[in-house]
Amino acid sequence: MVRDRLWIGLLGLGCTATALWALDVLPGLAFPLVGGLSALAWAAGPRLHDVRPRRPWRLLTAAALFFLVGIVVRALFVEHPYPLGQLGDVFAVCGFGLFIAGMVSFLNRWGINRHALLDGLIVCIGAAVASTLLFVLPAIAISGRPPLVSVLAGGYPLLDIVVLLLGVNMAFTTAVRQRSFQLLGAMMLLIFAGDLGYAVIGRHGELSGSKLLDLPFLLAFTAGGAAALHPTAKALAQSTPLPAQAWSPARMLIIGPAVAVPFALTVLLPLQSAPSRWILGVGGAAIVALLLVRASDAVQSHAAAQRRFEHQATHDPLTGLPNRRLLQIMVDRRLAERGPGEVWMFYLDLDGFKLVNDSWGHAAGDKLIIQVGARLRHALPAAATVARVGGDEFVVVQRCTEPEAMAGARRIMECVERPLVIAGGDDATAEVVIGASMGIVRADTHDTAEALMRDADTAMYQAKEQGRNRWTVFDASMRDAVRERVEIEVALRAAVAQEQLSIAYQPIVDLTDGLGTRTVGAEALVRWEHPVRGWIGPNMFIAVAEDANLISALGAWVLRESVQQLARWRDKGVVDPDFWMSVNVSPRQLGDAAFADRVAAILAQSRVPAANLVLEITESVMVEGGELTERLLLRLRELGVRISVDDFGTGFSALGYLRRHPVTGVKIDRSFVGGLGASTEDEEIVRAVVAMSSALNLAVVAEGVETTAQRDVLSALRVPLAQGWLWGKAVSASTFAAQIKGRERLAEPVAVRSD
Repeated sequence: MVRDRLWIGLLGLGCTATALWALDVLPGLAFPLVGGLSALAWAAGPRLHDVRPRRPWRLLTAAALFFLVGIVVRALFVEHPYPLGQLGDVFAVCGFGLFIAGMVSFLNRWGINRHALLDGLIVCIGAAVASTLLFVLPAIAISGRPPLVSVLAGGYPLLDIVVLLLGVNMAFTTAVRQRSFQLLGAMMLLIFAGDLGYAVIGRHGELSGSKLLDLPFLLAFTAGGAAALHPTAKALAQSTPLPAQAWSPARMLIIGPAVAVPFALTVLLPLQSAPSRWILGVGGAAIVALLLVRASDAVQSHAAAQRRFEHQATHDPLTGLPNRRLLQIMVDRRLAERGPGEVWMFYLDLDGFKLVNDSWGHAAGDKLIIQVGARLRHALPAAATVARVGGDEFVVVQRCTEPEAMAGARRIMECVERPLVIAGGDDATAEVVIGASMGIVRADTHDTAEALMRDADTAMYQAKEQGRNRWTVFDASMRDAVRERVEIEVALRAAVAQEQLSIAYQPIVDLTDGLGTRTVGAEALVRWEHPVRGWIGPNMFIAVAEDANLISALGAWVLRESVQQLARWRDKGVVDPDFWMSVNVSPRQLGDAAFADRVAAILAQSRVPAANLVLEITESVMVEGGELTERLLLRLRELGVRISVDDFGTGFSALGYLRRHPVTGVKIDRSFVGGLGASTEDEEIVRAVVAMSSALNLAVVAEGVETTAQRDVLSALRVPLAQGWLWGKAVSASTFAAQIKGRERLAEPVAVRSD
């Protein structure tokens, strides 16, 4: 944008005018032109870039005007005798005051840094000692002129020292020095250089000299105006504090000469007068004192930072409780101590925390964690250690007797179960109730904190598997179970990667003839024969696959292999064109946005109609699945794939869920089928499922049929489809094909909903 480049135009114009002035081309116009434009830039620049606050720039604008008037008046009356000859100095001094006020306003906005102030004072005192001895005292000592003239001649160097102090403090305070800051700093250095030139000639009683002495002031106006017009002027309203105020090499290049000034001048100057000796002594002592204060302060700051870093490394930033690292140290110390009772560890994981995070946001989740931590601290004895070792995991350690430990466990659970107040939407508050699964272990045979935490964590997961919101005391059998589970997980990873698993197929029959003589479908069931352990039941390794995040890879392999097997049977005429394959799908697979596309690709590659594939989902998918799962189910139905609810009746079984989701069938759980012929209650449940499914036009399959009595009841209840050991166990593909050929087929296949 044009306004973002105005500073370049002013910089070019100012440098050009300065060069012409030096060549005596613009003897009377350079200062009014450049000074006036710079003052205008200081007034308009902050508005142009919406710089806030504007008070520092207003002060700088006023300073520029006073400087400009002072230079013009001085040029007009320079040859006039006292006091007209000093009229320009009045405006210049006022300009210095306003300029210093503007710089102070910037520093107040940034905040004064103690280390930056000390370093700035060291530089300032060194410069003040040199300036006083080299320029101020010689200027005052000149006789034959009015005292005011001598005071002004000696006062400019001291005003420059104040400007220098402010400039050094600004440079030492912020870590970000953008272009506007650099231009402002250049302006201050140019003013200092210009006054230094006048101070040099002032040693000899001269008040004016070569016009080139005014050249730095023209460039100072130029740099200052460009600083106001540059877009980074907005950043001057805020500082970026330095992470550490160290004596870096760059900083020592500024501080070092200032420290050396009193000692160098003691050697270089001729025999000093009493005032000079006092100035050297007091200045040198002040610098040494500031150095000692700065060094002491640096040591204290380093120690405080070290303590802060150590606390951050050993404590949870959210609750202030010890973290896992510090907990291990504290537990190892407790285990090494002797005292009454034994060391007990309580490892708890919050149940329902994820739901709070997902429903109310992470801020609400953080508040919940803070409240739980505070409750645990206040509810337990002072000698107990409370730590946060994970997102929603806490550990309590205390030395006590077994009855005291059990009482402590109850207090912990009560702390968690009481309603918690969190922030809801629109600045409202909400009450939530969560629970905790807790593992308890006694450190009787444990010699390290790591071993104690491992076993407490194992007991906690055992409590979760038993239904959550409870506690479990560790015993050695849990460790063996965990070890076995880990071994199974390792072996399962290798089996999935190397496709060592197999698929067995169990027939699904048409029960409308009362006997189930016609096979209309099959369910694909994964099997694992471990080379060492032998047969491993799916109830064990499927759960391991879920926990180890292997279920998606395993499910994808089963789906691909079973559909391809169906294609081979169709090609060889083993099954009818209406024969369908039923495959179980995990909730994790339905959380993959690309799942429906993968199913479509498998069907297309195998040339199997989508209506011949039934995907079995759990009831939890309908209840807990989000928008992504809902979209995937709809996409699958658009493809023509059928969706059946597995183990129906054991979960939520709500009619509303069946109506809201695009399912085409239900599978009655074996727990209800097993009681048929003996339990009227189970019979009524099956009757209700059939009636509901018929009303919703859903296909019904009864699984786990093992006796003819169960078959007959299902037939009487008009259950159309069934599977179970009565018609055969799950077998290999070749055995299944051989069995199906030996069965009698009905002329008309059972119509199963496919749309």
